[in-house]
Amino acid sequence: MKRTLILTCVSLLLLVLVLGGCGSDAPTKKTTSTAPDNYPLKTCVVTGEKLGSMGEPFVVKYQGKTVKFCCSACLKDFNKDTAKYMGVLEAAEKKAAVD
Repeated sequence: MKRTLILTCVSLLLLVLVLGGCGSDAPTKKTTSTAPDNYPLKTCVVTGEKLGSMGEPFVVKYQGKTVKFCCSACLKDFNKDTAKYMGVLEAAEKKAAVD
């Protein structure tokens, strides 16, 4: 009986840990697409490095928008302050619309 209770608790804990990230807006993986993405910058939204300067850009979709990074490591910084970096993208989109 005690062993069954322990196994049940451990199983539930693992289930919570696995499903804990579900529903998050945070981008977590690279996406590929042949459709135009209208990304307004030629640089990484986090570091400002030229896209392609460190190899193939790391690309994710966040709330339906394409976000490009110079490398996958930048995703961690983006996830820490998405509002800041999405603000950079929105400002670049507005500027591109005016030009």
